[in-house]
Amino acid sequence: MSKRILQGVVVSDRGDKTVIVRVERRFMHPIYKKFITRSKKYAAHDEENRYRVGDSVRIEETRPISKRKRWVALADAPQSASPAAEEAREAEAS
Repeated sequence: MSKRILQGVVVSDRGDKTVIVRVERRFMHPIYKKFITRSKKYAAHDEENRYRVGDSVRIEETRPISKRKRWVALADAPQSASPAAEEAREAEAS
């Protein structure tokens, strides 16, 4: 069976080697036929602490790493999604 891959935005990077990623999904309401957006937060493993709040990341399903972490942030995910995240990364480097 293939592993699921989801796309989301980092909403927290406070944990060591962990990021919290919010994944949004859209679906049509069965009665009202309107599109509804629902979101869910996943704890993902980030080995190098490379992602910051606001970054757009892809996460992949994996074996259990800890009590809550069953996802890993992919290394080939696009980096910064917001200028604020880019500024924070530059300030941390200097």
